[in-house]
Amino acid sequence: MVSKKFSVAVTVTDAAKSAKWFKEKAGLEVSSEGHWVLVWPEGSLAKIHLCEGKPDPGNTGIAFYSKNAKKRAEEMKGKGVRFTRDVKKTEWGENGMFADPDGNEYWLIEGTGP
Repeated sequence: MVSKKFSVAVTVTDAAKSAKWFKEKAGLEVSSEGHWVLVWPEGSLAKIHLCEGKPDPGNTGIAFYSKNAKKRAEEMKGKGVRFTRDVKKTEWGENGMFADPDGNEYWLIEGTGP
């Protein structure tokens, strides 16, 4: 099962500066825990992850969350879904990436969402 919460990553040059802009100019909520700098409208289940770095071709920035990402990935693979990055433990949690038929890539992340 996939969580009702989700996030979309947007690549920015300075996450803290961008978060301040979203809070002060757009009136959004902000949270920051290391790599995870998030902004969202109050009460929203969807959040924007302000991800510092260079754009990653094919990566949509859209993340889906599952309580057991490895199990969910195996179920998806069994239905013919192609994973471009197998689910594995990284510095910011258990995650992997899968592609749709057009080659767009999406994250599958362990947990219930940001």
